[in-house]
Amino acid sequence: MKARIVRIGNSRGIRLPKPLLEEAGIADEVELRATRGRILIQAVARPRAGWAEAAHRMRERGEDQLLDPATPTRFDEEEWEWQ
Repeated sequence: MKARIVRIGNSRGIRLPKPLLEEAGIADEVELRATRGRILIQAVARPRAGWAEAAHRMRERGEDQLLDPATPTRFDEEEWEWQ
């Protein structure tokens, strides 16, 4: 697909058709990278995407246990009251 570069104030830009953005899975924020003769527009990676599903799979496999035993604190010994 070809697009024309247009003036936007002191900058330049292109208009991206909505179906193209939807097909690429791009919403409101992107990352831009430039190399000689090329500009890459990429969806911003979500830092915690998939964590909930991964935690669920870990629970199913019994891999969600603490690595170290729990260490009681003064709060646990003096202030905690089970209701």
